[in-house]
Amino acid sequence: MSERNDCDDCGFRDDAVTMADAIEALPAFGPRYRERLTEIEPGLLRRRPGPDVWSPLEYAAHVRDVFAWYDEWVGRSLVEDRPVVLAPTPDDAAELGRYNETHPEEVAVALAANAERLAATFEGIPEEAWPLVHVRRGHERSVLFTARRAVHEGDHHLLDIDRALGAPRRQDDIDV
Repeated sequence: MSERNDCDDCGFRDDAVTMADAIEALPAFGPRYRERLTEIEPGLLRRRPGPDVWSPLEYAAHVRDVFAWYDEWVGRSLVEDRPVVLAPTPDDAAELGRYNETHPEEVAVALAANAERLAATFEGIPEEAWPLVHVRRGHERSVLFTARRAVHEGDHHLLDIDRALGAPRRQDDIDV
């Protein structure tokens, strides 16, 4: 089972993130996304820079949903043996959820709540349970992998938002 989640695009290194790091990083995403969603001009918030590139609002709504899905999947991993979990592809979720039509403040509030809930879930998991897995699209993903992946999703999509706006990467986004 290969669980590496390194990303050359954003510089994320999977083994650099501990469970404690994830528990600390997740709640910080709420304010960071809220800042983006409230300081971006409304016209730019929903603008897609290219046909295959999401708008800043779509990226934020995606992260909101990812945090909720991960919380559900980790919870199932703790009580079921290798549960198979389902979720639409990111593009299908964006279309079905009408991400670009959502209200930015509602997205920011829900993203923060989902990040806090996911951090609390991880905080309550003993180390001996970190190897427990769920299966998605034929791939086993451990609790620890999912914690790391959550941090990567949150951080990477902040970079995507800044790229969509043509903004330079912020120093506070290079923490992990």
